[in-house]
Amino acid sequence: MLKIGVLLSGCGVYDGAEIQEAVLSLLAIDQMGAQAVCIGIDDNQHHVVNHLNGEEMPQTRNMLIEGARIARGDIQAITEITPADIDALVIPGGFGSAKNFTSWAFDGSGGTIRSDVKLLLVNMVNVGKPIVALCVSPIVVAKAFEGSTIHPKMTIGSKHGSSPYSISDFETGLTSTGADAVDCSLGEVLIDEENGIITAPCYMMNARISEIHSNVQAAFSALKKMLNAE
Repeated sequence: MLKIGVLLSGCGVYDGAEIQEAVLSLLAIDQMGAQAVCIGIDDNQHHVVNHLNGEEMPQTRNMLIEGARIARGDIQAITEITPADIDALVIPGGFGSAKNFTSWAFDGSGGTIRSDVKLLLVNMVNVGKPIVALCVSPIVVAKAFEGSTIHPKMTIGSKHGSSPYSISDFETGLTSTGADAVDCSLGEVLIDEENGIITAPCYMMNARISEIHSNVQAAFSALKKMLNAE
């Protein structure tokens, strides 16, 4: 049975992993007859956000413990995972990619990436195992390969569609790291065959959950072909 890693930056769109994208990914993994391997980080997230009003809360929360909420307790620390344990890796979106995995939310494309996240992503590509980056998570992939000979071809959405974010600024940021940013509409999936990287805009664009479901399904359809699992 194929094993697909799901890298979770916490639990909640504003300070961790985007829950709907994460759950829809877990559903897609099950539907393709594979086993999900949820992965978290045993460290505190950058901060805690009240999801009712968007304000920061005087709390600390652990990414691994928070990710366990989505994983129903079945989650492993990133330090316990190597590419030999999984056949592909999925990174749902959410601000955790820009606050916990990287510092992009505060420092832009010049920010840092956690060394443990970078190591897993680089090792996955080095051994030829695919990565699926949803929503804003292409920034994590971009930072992982910045300064290397690998230049991922990725999408983070379309500046011609309706989005709550500045897609143009994100594309400029991706390009500055050495990635190739491609404009794609909601529902489209970009496949970087050379590097085994699949990206989909998801909630980078204004969308209904049914549209996110379709976009995630399209990403996993591409993953199945890449893994020759169809």
